Amino acid sequence: MSTLIPRRDPFAEFDALVRRAFGPSPVRFPRPDSGSTPAADVTRDGDDALVSLEVPGLDPASDVHVDVEEGRLVVHGERRDERREDADGRRFREVRYGSFRRSFALPQHVTADAVSATYEAGVLKVRVAGAYAEPRKPGVTSIPVQVTTAELPAQEAEKGSERE
Repeated sequence: MSTLIPRRDPFAEFDALVRRAFGPSPVRFPRPDSGSTPAADVTRDGDDALVSLEVPGLDPASDVHVDVEEGRLVVHGERRDERREDADGRRFREVRYGSFRRSFALPQHVTADAVSATYEAGVLKVRVAGAYAEPRKPGVTSIPVQVTTAELPAQEAEKGSERE
C-alpha cells in the first residue's frame, strides 16, 4: 500500500517567506485624526534653544498650542483645511484635517517661564531661554553683602579720631 505524501519544495517555502517579510505591504489609510507631523528644526542661539516647526495655513491663536508638561516642550494642534472649487460644471472638494503633536525633552533647570513662542509666515518659533546654559550647582548660592549707609558715618568717625 502506498501513501501519497506531498513533496515539499524548500525553494518555494523560502520564496514565500521572503515575499511575506519584504514584499509590498498592504495599503493602510491614515486615520482621520492622525494628521501629519510638522517638520521641526532645533538650533542653538547662544545659550538659548530655538525650535522651528513648519505649520503653514494654521491659525496660531486657535489651532496651535505650546505647553511645558513634565519636563517636556509639547507643541500640539489641529489642522482643519477645506477647499472647494466649482468650474465648468465640475465640482472639486478637498478636505485635510487631523491633529499633530511634537515633543522635545527640556533640561531639568528650564522652567515654563523660559519658553516663548512666535508665529510668522507659517513657521512657529519656540525659544527656550537658557537651555544650553550651565545649571547652577544645587546648595551653593552666593549672596552679595550690601553695606548700609547708617554704618558709614560710624566708620568715618573712627577714622577721624585716628587722624587726631
